[in-house]
Amino acid sequence: MARVPMLAALLKDELIQRRQEGCDVEGFSARIEAAGEDDRELMDVYEALTALPIQEGFEFREPNDLEAIRAERPDGPRLLPRSMTEAQWRDKFLGAWLGRCAGCALGKPLERGPFMGGGGGRPGWENVRLWFEGADAWPIRGYTPSDSDARVRYGLEVNPDSKSLREVIRFMESDDDIRYTVLGLLLLERKGSSFGSRDVGELWLEMLPLGQVYTAETQAYVNFASIWYRESREPAYWEEKREWVRTHLNPYREWIGAQIRADGFAYGAAGHPELAAEFAWRDASFSHVKNGIYGEMFAAAMIAAAFVESDMERVVEIGLSEIPRDSRLARDVLQAVDIARSSATQLELVERVWAAFEHYHPVHTNNNAALVAASLVFAKGDYETAIATAVLGGWDTDCNGATVGSIMGASLGAGRLPSAWIEPLNDTLYSEVKDFHPIAISACADRSFSVFRALNPSAAIL
Repeated sequence: MARVPMLAALLKDELIQRRQEGCDVEGFSARIEAAGEDDRELMDVYEALTALPIQEGFEFREPNDLEAIRAERPDGPRLLPRSMTEAQWRDKFLGAWLGRCAGCALGKPLERGPFMGGGGGRPGWENVRLWFEGADAWPIRGYTPSDSDARVRYGLEVNPDSKSLREVIRFMESDDDIRYTVLGLLLLERKGSSFGSRDVGELWLEMLPLGQVYTAETQAYVNFASIWYRESREPAYWEEKREWVRTHLNPYREWIGAQIRADGFAYGAAGHPELAAEFAWRDASFSHVKNGIYGEMFAAAMIAAAFVESDMERVVEIGLSEIPRDSRLARDVLQAVDIARSSATQLELVERVWAAFEHYHPVHTNNNAALVAASLVFAKGDYETAIATAVLGGWDTDCNGATVGSIMGASLGAGRLPSAWIEPLNDTLYSEVKDFHPIAISACADRSFSVFRALNPSAAIL
């Protein structure tokens, strides 16, 4: 369920957000405590926090505007050569959808506090390992077991109601990571390349109940809904309020929510990372700023590149070429890539990545994007190693498994994905989106391919 937090708790997250953005927040913690539960006092503190300037000497350059972002990005290919037969293209699209579903399903039962943020004095990755070891399923070579000695020995518990557990998985169950992929597909089917951030909000109000959105998406949803009646009659009002929609009472504006929305748009721009990043920018700008936007642009560019590029270090490099070189996200991803290159084992990798980025919230963009990049580089083209590493690392387990699975699936194609991961899905997806509940995963892939052909009529098909 979506949760609108109490104002005092929200302000504590806003304080962290403002500090990470480069503001001097000295004294604000005490002011929040002193305000107690007085909403008027808390709003005064909130307004003072949001008015803080970025400190002089802050080392990062992090614009929100697309042209400003492009002015700060490194050189990149922008468009990749992409001549394939229609059958090869279709195999790539099916691989991307199946790969995303399987990676998401692996991580979904582990989307709980001890595996994400750590617990029992242990980091999240260690609790993931303990669960699989206690089920005699280590190393990770299949879906998450429903039972483990770690339940008794360490007090750990996966989500017992998940339909993605090893013993019961028969389809891709409903999940926000998959819903957003469906919505991206729908928006491109309806609007083509002409959609904007306002269209994102309207589609959400039409297709997503409030209970299916979280953190930044919840705040943007509520804000947009509050102005929608007037905005629908006065188009200029959106331009006046768009910044307010994505920032008001939204300390989660650099969390992972936008990053997990990249795939449906990236599929429509397969082989064209610049266009994929632009689509992602339009989508992310509805609810996020700065590194929250860059996370979706980075993921989208990698996914688009993976349709024609098999070298995962190159895929990550292309992703970085679409975001500001002097952003916190670019710095963190580069550090994670260095860790991946120098780690001898999977456990060494996740331990070092966790230590480097545990200062972020478990569902922040930067730590999760760093883990995604490290997993891709470390796996050296092996699908199973890639999704297992991404999920083992903790934090947002289903999101990271899904993003890595999407990239690897697009690169390898459906025909090269391990059957042990794909067959249990039975080509079936439940998304809780109208007409996609259930639907064949292959039908989603066919529709993504059709969108790609419509948006890229000059794409070479042999």
